[in-house]
Amino acid sequence: MADGEKKFPLMLIVGMIVAGLALAGGVSYYIATNIVAEKADKKAQREPGVFMKLGDAKEGIILNIGGVNSGRYLKIGIILELKPDKKSAPKEGKMPSPEEIKILDATIQFLRSQKVEDYDAQKHEQMKEMLKNEINKALGEERVYQVYITHFVLQ
Repeated sequence: MADGEKKFPLMLIVGMIVAGLALAGGVSYYIATNIVAEKADKKAQREPGVFMKLGDAKEGIILNIGGVNSGRYLKIGIILELKPDKKSAPKEGKMPSPEEIKILDATIQFLRSQKVEDYDAQKHEQMKEMLKNEINKALGEERVYQVYITHFVLQ
């Protein structure tokens, strides 16, 4: 070493590294707790839904499509995720509730109104969104969170 150079003390270097790590940890903690948590809260603000299977428990819904003389049939299993209704009474007996009747009627009307070409596999997501909107319109409020198709047979 030359006489003019000064040697940095080892403690100063260690102190700078510790201060840098503490600063990086603080910034990371702030980002994780404030920014990321706000985004997660916006997505998870809805309460868990109640699931309802439409149609027959084993078969689902079976109906003719494409007009009376088309000879085409659709067998589809649909499960809806609905917003829980706190004011509805538990179902007693074998009769479906008025809400279930409205949902099933809107579903059948929607499925029968579609053309055979609309049942293409690439159009299922669009069809599910349209069905969700039709059911919500029939109920008069935004009750349907999601529409799930569990089985689909077109003959």
